[in-house]
Amino acid sequence: MNSWLALLLVWLVVAVAMTAGWRWQQRRRNAGIVDVLWSCGLAFGAVALAALGRGAAAPRLVLAVLGGLWGLRLARHLWTRVRGENEDGRYRQLRAQWGDGGARWFAFFQFQALLVALFALPFVAVAGNPHTQPGWLLTGVLIGLVSVVGESTADAQLARFRADPAQRGYTCRSGLWRYSRHPNYFFEWLHWFAYVALAHGAPLAPLAWLGPVVMYIFLRWLSGIPWTEAQALRSRGEDYREYQRTTPMLIPWFPRRPQVTRSES
Repeated sequence: MNSWLALLLVWLVVAVAMTAGWRWQQRRRNAGIVDVLWSCGLAFGAVALAALGRGAAAPRLVLAVLGGLWGLRLARHLWTRVRGENEDGRYRQLRAQWGDGGARWFAFFQFQALLVALFALPFVAVAGNPHTQPGWLLTGVLIGLVSVVGESTADAQLARFRADPAQRGYTCRSGLWRYSRHPNYFFEWLHWFAYVALAHGAPLAPLAWLGPVVMYIFLRWLSGIPWTEAQALRSRGEDYREYQRTTPMLIPWFPRRPQVTRSES
């Protein structure tokens, strides 16, 4: 199938899924389902575009495995939170501004479907790659595995911290969270470089760079870090401000100075 027709098919399927998700959140007043569907949509996009692509078999197979594994793992993690917790603070803030009216939320969900199509463009590049280059394939696999393991580890560390009632109102500073305020976002960003490697030599290889570039823009300035940190400041106040002063924002590195202990704060 033509790559652009395949991408159109992915968008249509995800748009239908987002419509169902919009109806779900209208009944339950929990817009966090949109993140679950976004992750599932990208997993579906990776597998579908790999299956329908005309490129060499090896890069398409790696695309399907890496993209599907990453998207489904993230969707499962997010669904656990959506199912077991109240609506995420970011969406509660939006709900306070928008109310429960259906039109704005429907547009929001459909915008997420368009974002799936945008982020699936690197998949198009990989699926159309006619070359099998073992070195670049191995590089893509290694980047993909490191990113999935790193993001899974960060999510698990934060989940354990949040499950402890004694830590309520405080900021996680253990494990990977000692070296980055958003290690989960860092590994999510790193993940997109796998497709740059897998698309090397493809006619549409430049499209693969949209993944890490656009993801960085969204995480750094739009829907990722700004929303998350605004909510953290509302809920944790001075403890989080101290965390901002001492800990790198995204790319892991050593804390800038010794962290303030709870007894000192």
